[in-house]
Amino acid sequence: MAQKMKVALLTKPGVIEIVERGIPVPADDEVLIRVRAVGLCGSDVHYYEHGKIGPYVVEKPIILGHEASGDIAAAGKNVRHLKEGQRVAIEPGVTCGRCAHCKAGRYNLCPHVRFLATPPVDGAFCEYIAMRSDFVFPIPDHLSYEAAAMVEPLSVGIHAVRRGRLQPGQTVAVFGMGPVGILAAVAAKAFGAKRVIGVDLEAFRLDVALRMGATDVVNIRERDPVEAIRAMTDGIGVDLAVETAGNPKALQAAVASVRRGGSVSVVGLPPQNEAPLNVSHVVDNEIDIRGVFRYRNTYPAGIDLLAAGQIDLSPMFTDKMSLENTPEAFRKAIHEKSRTVKIVIYP
Repeated sequence: MAQKMKVALLTKPGVIEIVERGIPVPADDEVLIRVRAVGLCGSDVHYYEHGKIGPYVVEKPIILGHEASGDIAAAGKNVRHLKEGQRVAIEPGVTCGRCAHCKAGRYNLCPHVRFLATPPVDGAFCEYIAMRSDFVFPIPDHLSYEAAAMVEPLSVGIHAVRRGRLQPGQTVAVFGMGPVGILAAVAAKAFGAKRVIGVDLEAFRLDVALRMGATDVVNIRERDPVEAIRAMTDGIGVDLAVETAGNPKALQAAVASVRRGGSVSVVGLPPQNEAPLNVSHVVDNEIDIRGVFRYRNTYPAGIDLLAAGQIDLSPMFTDKMSLENTPEAFRKAIHEKSRTVKIVIYP
C-alpha cells in the first residue's frame, strides 16, 4: 500500500485544498477503511462558510465529511468480527463506552465523543480513515456505497421518529426537505406513518420528497403551512412534527401544526440559541417537544431498511464528484440550493 493519500483539507473558511497526508495506521481495536463514498452535509457547509458551529470552532486545518462508506483495507490485531475487503458503513461518532450516558444506552450524549469532521477531529473527505471497529458495520454486496453513506443522515430521521414515539397509522409533518428532512420522511413511512407531509420553499426538493415517499407536500411560498396541514387533517393536526430546517418560524409552525397531545421532534439548529414559542399553546395542548441530537443504536436498522430494496435513494443524489472536485462541490451546495439535494464525493 502507498504511504501517502490525498485529502480535501479546509485550510481556512472558504478555502479547501487537495493535499497529501500519511495514511493512518489502525490501532489494535481499529480498522483502516478505504473510503468509497462520502455525502456532503449541511454541517460541512457551515464549517466551510463560518469556521464554527456553536461551541465547535475550526482552529486548525481540518478534513470535513462524516457520511461515509468504504472497504476494509486492514484490521488491528484485536478485531475479530471484520476482515479485509469487507464493505462497510461508518458510524462517525466514537464514544467512550464508560460514562453514565453510554452505560444507559444513550451514547449519543457521551461528553467524550470523537465525531468525524467535528473540530478537532478529521473527517472522511480523504482516501483512508482509521475507525474503531465497533462503529463499523458490514453492508450487503447489493447495497451501493452511496446508499451506505446515507445510513448516517437516515439515522437522524430514525432517531427523530423514535423520539417522537411514532406509531403505525399516524400522521407526520416534516419541516425542511433537505437530505435529513427527506430521510426523516422516509423513516416515518418505514415506521408505519399513514400520511407524511413535506414542507419546504423549494419546489425541486418537494418533488424529490414526493418521489421518495412523502404523501403530500406544502410549498410555503404558496400556502401557510399550518393552515395547509390543518386542512389536510380535518382541522385536527398531525400526530408528530419533525423540524429539520433550523429556522425559528419553522419550529413555531411545527408546534402549531400538531394535534392536542401531539409531539414535536426538533432536529434543526437555528442561527440563534433562542426561539420564541407560544408556551400557553404548548401547555394547554400538552404538546411534547423533544430534542434530537444525532442518533443512537440506529445503524443496523438503517442498513436493513435500505438493504430491503423498497427505498430508492437515487432521486436525492443530484451530483457525484471526485475528491479533487471537493471545492466545486461546496460551491454548488452553497450557490445552487434550488437544484441540489445530496452531493456525493468519491475519494
